[in-house]
Amino acid sequence: MSQDIFVVIEHLRGKVADISYVMLAAARVIAQATGGQVVAALLGHNAQELAGNLAADRVLYVEHPALADFTSAAYQTVLESLLREHAPRAALLGDTSIGGDVAAWLAARLSWPLVSSCRSVSAEGAVIRFVSQTCGGKIMAEGDLPGPCALVMIVPGGYKPEQGQSAQTPQVTSAAAPPLEGLRVAVDNYVEPDTSDVDISREPILVSVGRGIQTLDSIGLVEELARALGCPVCASRPIVDQGWLPTTRLVGKSGKVVKPRLYLALGISGAPEHVEGMGESEMIIAVNTDPAAPIFNVAKYGATVDLFDLAPALTEKIQEARRQRGTHHGAASS
Repeated sequence: MSQDIFVVIEHLRGKVADISYVMLAAARVIAQATGGQVVAALLGHNAQELAGNLAADRVLYVEHPALADFTSAAYQTVLESLLREHAPRAALLGDTSIGGDVAAWLAARLSWPLVSSCRSVSAEGAVIRFVSQTCGGKIMAEGDLPGPCALVMIVPGGYKPEQGQSAQTPQVTSAAAPPLEGLRVAVDNYVEPDTSDVDISREPILVSVGRGIQTLDSIGLVEELARALGCPVCASRPIVDQGWLPTTRLVGKSGKVVKPRLYLALGISGAPEHVEGMGESEMIIAVNTDPAAPIFNVAKYGATVDLFDLAPALTEKIQEARRQRGTHHGAASS
């Protein structure tokens, strides 16, 4: 057993996912308590350059054509081999679709305890504490990280991606891949998302709606507010599942990751799947009648008012401010 902390790096189409940097930041907190190193486990094909800005003490790079794209069978096989060999104090995976495909399988194969939905970690001497979200983030559960080895699935929000990045390239060591022949699943083709709609990931201001909007007819109310702000409307999963907005407007784990200067969340509860896609926005303002809604955990400002009362009033105020600004500009130019 070692005191090192492993981080399984997620990447897609040549780009490291933000959750990987979040995990590296959490790993550093644990490693400071254990006295071990932060070790990034990078799996891929011709992907060694992705190690360039990882805030890790060292990187274990596994190269194989079968790892060019993520498949659960390939990752499961490689990670089981790595973790059996090195037996770190903890191995961190994202609480994402990728992490979810491998974490439980690894826990069963290795007989290691698994902590899911972990938001943050802390150390009290040699004792490592974790805080996990339950009930969609409405309840926080605390506990001691079990040992001697454990798997931890990290959700976004507890750390900023910048905390897991470094200007100095870490030491990279190659690790041999176990046999990966005969895998039953392979990636045949990658389908790019529809680009005919607005790209919400590039917008500086976003108005986002959730289940609290209640009906399709209410979307118009929000669209009017968005027009006043000069921005598009996006949504959480329930709205898109209803077909009220296209999938190109979906924010979250299964949609787009957005980082606008302003993110106005209307009637959104703030489930981890959604927060993963918008938690790094510069300014988050949440409106929800439930004061215990987890969206308030990531919001800079919040209001427990009815969005149907707030949206029209806010639209009117914004329009009035724009008219006044236009009048002042016109007077100045004349």
